[in-house]
Amino acid sequence: MANKLNIITGVAALALVFGAGPAFAQYGGNGRTSPQTGPQTGQQTGRQPNSTTSDNPQTTAADNKSSADETFAKKAAAGGMAEVKLGQLAEERGTNPAVKNFGRRMVQDHSKANNELKNTTSRENIELPADMDKSDQATYDRLSKLSGDAFDKAYARDMVKDHSKDVSEFQKEAKNGRDENIKNFAAQTLPTLQSHLNQARQMEEAVNQSSNSNSNSGNGTGYGNSGNTYPTNNRTNPGTTSGPGTAGTQLPSR
Repeated sequence: MANKLNIITGVAALALVFGAGPAFAQYGGNGRTSPQTGPQTGQQTGRQPNSTTSDNPQTTAADNKSSADETFAKKAAAGGMAEVKLGQLAEERGTNPAVKNFGRRMVQDHSKANNELKNTTSRENIELPADMDKSDQATYDRLSKLSGDAFDKAYARDMVKDHSKDVSEFQKEAKNGRDENIKNFAAQTLPTLQSHLNQARQMEEAVNQSSNSNSNSGNGTGYGNSGNTYPTNNRTNPGTTSGPGTAGTQLPSR
């Protein structure tokens, strides 16, 4: 009887061992593998799109910021060099004192601004142009062929036009620029450009007034601008003049 119980107990133990084996094998294999594989695949799939979506827009935004500020800096540098050369031309060929004075100020102020811009862009690794652009070169060539009143008028007109455009572009950069150094340069230079624009308008007015005055003075002859050389009575033949004092002009009878 005892032997039968021992046999039954042993068989039951073996059944438990062999029955639990597949269960443990299933948990140790597919049960543990599936939870690990599932989350790992999910995490990889989740990270890749997120990293792509977050990185590319940042890179694009950085490129746009750099491109806009760099374009402004290059245009400002070329324009500044043009103002210096045109100012030198105004000192040489201008006749109106307002033109010569404005040209002198252009040389001084824009030379200073150009040096400040070079220092700013050197920290940003931006290479500036070495000379003015084709449009400004064409303006220089046109003005260099003029002289006197014609030069004064053309130079004054161009300076009002150029500085109106400059003020607008510097205002835009000072407000919307992304690069802090270039943005600060625009903001600090803007008041000087606005002062240039006011002086350019005054210069144009002075040139026009001087030109009108010269035109009016050339229309008349003789005394004043009346166009009459002498009073009418002075041109009359004394022998035909009537009135007091004319009797003595008659010839004695023979």
